[in-house]
Amino acid sequence: MRVYAAEAPTFLLALEQSGIGQAIRQAAWLYPIANTAHILSLMLFAAAAAVMDLRILGVFAATSPASVIVPARRTSMLALGLMVLTGLMLFVPDAARVGVHRVFQIKIALISLGVLNALLIAGPALRGVAGLPANVSLPRRARIAAMLSILIWLCVATLGRLIAYF
Repeated sequence: MRVYAAEAPTFLLALEQSGIGQAIRQAAWLYPIANTAHILSLMLFAAAAAVMDLRILGVFAATSPASVIVPARRTSMLALGLMVLTGLMLFVPDAARVGVHRVFQIKIALISLGVLNALLIAGPALRGVAGLPANVSLPRRARIAAMLSILIWLCVATLGRLIAYF
């Protein structure tokens, strides 16, 4: 399915034609640097989220939950912020085409779902983790959120790659 910019809403066309969009398109190194930074941010996010989710699921159980989850959660939040920033730099110069792309739209919906999962399910379920000793099973709600997290973020990464092919 090829997507054409003519199908794009006016705000996407305006975003693409903005000074920022033009500057990114015209700068020889800005887009490649943003692309590389996006991939590096994705790697950092995936590593931190995987460590956190795996600890919630019981891997690394010999460590206290907080000693793994707290720094991994902070790292994943930082990396997600960097991915959003670099993702915007990749999106803006091609907003009209990418914004109407069904694969991109599904990716954005899943990113929203992943963030909601972290904030509304995993966050509250992990509030009492600070005082827990090693080898303690975490709440079922947190384990379900961790399984959802792994699935959601794998799908997001896959969809990100598929945008170029559909």
